[in-house]
Amino acid sequence: MSSPISPSLQIFVQNLFIYTRSHKISLAVIAQITTSDKHKQSAMKVPNYEDLHFVLVPLMAQGHMIPMLDIARLLAFRGVTVSYITTPLNAARIRPSFDRTTLSGLPISLVEFSFPSAGVGLPEGCENVDELPSRDLARNFFDATKLLLNPLIEYLRDHRTPPSCLITDWTLPWTREVARAFHMRRLIFHGFNCFSILCFYNLYKHNVLESIASESDRLVVPGLPHKVELTKEQLPSSTLKELREEMREADETADGVVINSFEELEFEYLKTYRESTGKKVWTIGPVSLSNKDDGDKIERGKKASIDEKQCFEWLETKEPNSVVYVSFGSIGRLRPPQMEELGSALEGSGHHFIWVVKAGDALPKKFEEEPITERWMVIRGWAPQVAILSRLEIGGFVTHCGWNSTIEGLCAGVPMVTWPLFAEQFLNERLVVDVLHVGVSVGVQRPNGWLGEVEGEVVEREVIGLALKRLMDGGEKCRARRERARELGDMAREAMEVGGSSYVNLTRVIEDVLKYKSMVNVEEDGRDNEL
Repeated sequence: MSSPISPSLQIFVQNLFIYTRSHKISLAVIAQITTSDKHKQSAMKVPNYEDLHFVLVPLMAQGHMIPMLDIARLLAFRGVTVSYITTPLNAARIRPSFDRTTLSGLPISLVEFSFPSAGVGLPEGCENVDELPSRDLARNFFDATKLLLNPLIEYLRDHRTPPSCLITDWTLPWTREVARAFHMRRLIFHGFNCFSILCFYNLYKHNVLESIASESDRLVVPGLPHKVELTKEQLPSSTLKELREEMREADETADGVVINSFEELEFEYLKTYRESTGKKVWTIGPVSLSNKDDGDKIERGKKASIDEKQCFEWLETKEPNSVVYVSFGSIGRLRPPQMEELGSALEGSGHHFIWVVKAGDALPKKFEEEPITERWMVIRGWAPQVAILSRLEIGGFVTHCGWNSTIEGLCAGVPMVTWPLFAEQFLNERLVVDVLHVGVSVGVQRPNGWLGEVEGEVVEREVIGLALKRLMDGGEKCRARRERARELGDMAREAMEVGGSSYVNLTRVIEDVLKYKSMVNVEEDGRDNEL
C-alpha cells in the first residue's frame, strides 16, 4: 500500500499546478527544467506561500463565523499561515471542526481573546449575536468587539510570521486600524452575495430610500441587469445609523472584497459591481464545499443536537426527493401562532419533513410529544445542515433566505420555498425566485425581525401548503425548478474544483497579497537605504 501524501507535498503540487496554469507552462517544459542545470531551474520558482500570514476576523455570529472558518481552511490548504480570531465561548462551538483541520497538519491557528461582555452592559458570557436577549443590546455588542483591537495588535506583533492580509467582516470597521498598523491588505467579507451588495450600493448611490415616504411603498432598485422590486420595509432597518455609516466608510476604503459565491451564478451582477465601484472583487465559494467528507459536514458550525446516525437512518427509509427540510437559520425565530400554522401545513402536505427549531421555541403540542415519527423528524437546536441537504432524499428546502442557507441549498441542487425574515433576506428571495428561478415564494411581505421581536403577518396554513405543493408536486414548473437547481449545484462544485473559477480566484487573492507584500518590502528597503 502506498503511503499517504503529506500536507506539505499536497500544497507544493497544488501551487505548482497553479503556477503552470497561470504562466501557461507545459508539463514538458517542467520536465526539461527539472533535468537542466540549476541556473535554468532558478528561472522558474514555484510561489512559496509559507511567508504569507492571513488574519481572519469574523463577526461573532454563526452565520458569519462558519463561512470564515471555511475560508481559513481553504487558505491553509494552499500553504498560507492563517490566524482565525475569536473568543473562548465561540471557540468551543467550532472546536470539533477546527480540530479536524489542524490534525491534517495545515498551518492554521484558532486565536482566542477574552470578550468584555460585562464591561459594555451585556450579560456575562454573551459572546455571540444569537445570545443577545434583546436587539436593543446590539450596539453594546458591537462596542465590545472594538475592545479586541489592542489584543489583536499585540498578538500580531508577537507572531513569528508578520501579517500579510486581513480578511474582516464588514460589520467590524475598527479592523482597518489593524491593517494600517501593519501596512497590509484589508479585504472585506460581507457574508452575502454580490446581488445584494450591488442592490445596497445602488440604493445608497442613488438616494432611493430618501424619496420613499411609506414603509409599504414599493421601489425598484436602479442600475441592475434584472428588475428587482420590493418595499422599503423589506430592507434592513435604519437603526444603528452611525455604526452603519462607519461600516460603509470602512467598506469603501478596503483593498478588495471576497464573496461566498461563484462567477457563473452572478456573472452579470459581478460585472456591474466591478464596473460601478472599480473594486477588486473575488468570488471564492461556495466555501461550504471545502467540507469534503461526512465528518466535516456533520461537525461544521458546532455539535449537532441530534445523533446524526439516527437522522441518516431515518432518511434512508425515504424515497429520493421526497423529504422537505425546514430551517430558519441560527437567529431567525417564528412566533407561536406562526409555528402552529407552519406545523399544520407541513403535516397536511402529505410529505415527509425534517423541521429544525430553536431550543426555546414553542412547538405545537403534537410535535413536542412526538418529535420523531415515520412522517417527520423535529431537531431542536443545531442541525448538520450541509450533511442533510446533500442527501438524495431531500427534495425541497423551506428557508429564511439567509445567504449561507441559500447557497448551501444551491450546492445541493435543492429547490426552495422562500420565507425571508430580516436583513438582506428579502433581496436573496428575489435572486432565488426571479433571477435564478429555483424558488417558490411563500408570500411574506413584512419582516419578522432577527429575534422574532417584530409582530409581522402570520402566513396561514393554506398559503404555506400551496407553496409546498408548488415546490414538490412534480408538475412541469416543479421539474424545471428542480433541473435548474441541479445545474446550479453542478456549476458550484465545478467552481471549487482545481482550475474552477473560485479556485482560480482564491489563487488571485493570494497572489495579489504576495505582490502587495513585495511592494511594501521594496519601499521599506528603500527607506532603510536612504537612512
